[in-house]
Amino acid sequence: MDTITSEHPTVPAEPGQAEAAAGVPRRSPLRAAIKTGRPHEWIKNVLVFAGLLFSGKFNEPHAVLEATLAFISFCAISSAGYFVNDLIDVELDRKHPKKRFRPLAAGELSEGAAIAIAPLLAAGAIGLAFATVNWEVGLMVVGYGIAQMAYSLGLKQIVIVDVMTLAGLFILRVTAGASAVDAHASEWLILCTGMLAAFLGFTKRRQEAVSELHQSTGTRPVLEHYSLPFLDQMVSLVTTGTVISYAIYTVNSPLIGSRMMLTIPPVVYGIFRYLYLIYDRSDDRSTAAIVAEDRGMLAAGASFVIIAFLLLYVFM
Repeated sequence: MDTITSEHPTVPAEPGQAEAAAGVPRRSPLRAAIKTGRPHEWIKNVLVFAGLLFSGKFNEPHAVLEATLAFISFCAISSAGYFVNDLIDVELDRKHPKKRFRPLAAGELSEGAAIAIAPLLAAGAIGLAFATVNWEVGLMVVGYGIAQMAYSLGLKQIVIVDVMTLAGLFILRVTAGASAVDAHASEWLILCTGMLAAFLGFTKRRQEAVSELHQSTGTRPVLEHYSLPFLDQMVSLVTTGTVISYAIYTVNSPLIGSRMMLTIPPVVYGIFRYLYLIYDRSDDRSTAAIVAEDRGMLAAGASFVIIAFLLLYVFM
């Protein structure tokens, strides 16, 4: 979720001149369209592969293919949602110190092009899911798209409901991934996913609240209803819920039982590292950027995957 720099003016002289004002070359329409789809955010869709990993089917080519197709479907539908979100928020984005550089706000991509691209991505995602995976995944992709639309149109402005909606989108990814490979998604794993999503949602709201406090901007109305003490309480609550729910899942892992507890250390370290970056280092990058760029987070993720893979496929 790019460091804010004070040398940029709060609002560009004219929409479409933000990049030029900062001395940055304008993007071509193709690059602008790709940027609007936010491919760097697709890392969140990796949760689709959770069902594949934890079901012990990672060594089955057909299951890997089905999970990959589901992953592509979620990437396409989520990008469609980003186009819709930027279309709705274009005027607010132009007042934001960072978001004003988004292609639509900066005038690098026309609203007409965005209106045409969004339904094409959504149709492609839904068609791919129904045609190549199964009808259950197809319905979940549809549900994901509807939830994204509802979020952009109003749910993101309702305190607490905004974060709960994001949690639901994370849960859809995990359940769709399990359905794609014909596996059962553990109830504790689903609960942990919801807690993790709430953790990321409330920490993101805290980042935004601190940023708007320092920048004296008001581009996200829902932040008027979030105080820092309340957000700190929520972060503390969902952090505890995430760790406990995952620990309980590992004690009763469907395939290898309590041996899955060996994956707890990298999970706990990753959560604590994320909190350290948000609170102690005042990191204002997006969730995707922190997870994909911070060495500590990358090490935690790699350690988790390696340990889980060894337990489920080598020493099982």
